[in-house]
Amino acid sequence: MLAKINRLKKRKDFESILKHGKGFKEDFLVLKMIRNNLKQTRFGFIVGVKVSKKASLRNKIKRRLKGLVRIKLEKIKKGFDVILIAKEGLENKDFWDIEEVISKLFSKAKII
Repeated sequence: MLAKINRLKKRKDFESILKHGKGFKEDFLVLKMIRNNLKQTRFGFIVGVKVSKKASLRNKIKRRLKGLVRIKLEKIKKGFDVILIAKEGLENKDFWDIEEVISKLFSKAKII
């Protein structure tokens, strides 16, 4: 599980990132990020109903994304708010395919 200080919770934060953040896309995953002037990087995850109508599958995807971010957290630069948005097709990918896509996204965004 991702530590509490590394989670985005407030709707206001999500809206700010979606409106003003810089975006990167790779495969079935979109990354939006913005500077936050804090000493840690915070993450939020969005998996919409278009990905799957089953809440259990959407939650499984979120757990996978959170686990992968937690593994890479030590290498990630501090001071960003990041949202990972899952798109249709991600539900068919396995854990290591998603890990590869996240690595590419973080490299593109230059936060690793």
